[in-house]
Amino acid sequence: MVRKYAMIGAFVALLAVVLGAFGAHMLEERISEDDLKTFETGVRYQMYHGLGILLVALLGDRFGSGKNLLWAGRLLVVGVILFSGSLYGLSLTGLTFFGPITPLGGASFIAGWICAILGARKTE
Repeated sequence: MVRKYAMIGAFVALLAVVLGAFGAHMLEERISEDDLKTFETGVRYQMYHGLGILLVALLGDRFGSGKNLLWAGRLLVVGVILFSGSLYGLSLTGLTFFGPITPLGGASFIAGWICAILGARKTE
């Protein structure tokens, strides 16, 4: 679990940097300012949660890869896909069906962080 989620977290963070550069250099003059802000929100949350996935991997290394930490990693990955992915889709295509997907990603983030808390708590 540790190595797998360390690699996933690093990849998610790397992809956030690539997408951020893409947004700053390729999209600035192609989409509206509001759509660019939406895209940037997706990039920002992707980076936060890429780092969060790395943190989950470190917690797994420190405390053992228990069920809660495994679910924390899974839910943070799902959150990135749903939350950031839907914001990318919304900002790049204007298709409104992406809008209702975003809160599902937010809920996945919340559940993932709760699992991380449970996985990191000291058990006796």
